[in-house]
Amino acid sequence: MIVRKLTDLIGTEREICGETWTSRRLLLKGDGMGFSLHDTIIHAGSTTKMHYQHHLEAVYCIQGRGRIRDLTNHRVFEVEVGTMYALSGNEQHELIADEEMRMVCVFNPPVVGTETHDTTGAYPLLD
Repeated sequence: MIVRKLTDLIGTEREICGETWTSRRLLLKGDGMGFSLHDTIIHAGSTTKMHYQHHLEAVYCIQGRGRIRDLTNHRVFEVEVGTMYALSGNEQHELIADEEMRMVCVFNPPVVGTETHDTTGAYPLLD
């Protein structure tokens, strides 16, 4: 059994910061669950372009408000508390945070923990 508290991860190597986000990684590849689980803050007023070419991601919004834009077809979806979106086709997208957003994110395959977005907006596939 694995039990972790978010407060115990803040300020450790399991808290990774990008320019527009902070990801607290509750479960990683090394935990052996087959997916990783993240508690992620998206900073208010930011736009983050992403394109997870090596991972599938599901996201559930638990705080804040913003929009996700599919950059393939330019469709825009409102994201607010209670909204889930899944990038089931590795869609290139951008997340626009109208206010600070808190998201619960699941990645498959799991991340190892040190990943940040590369120039294409993807997490590299690390061992």
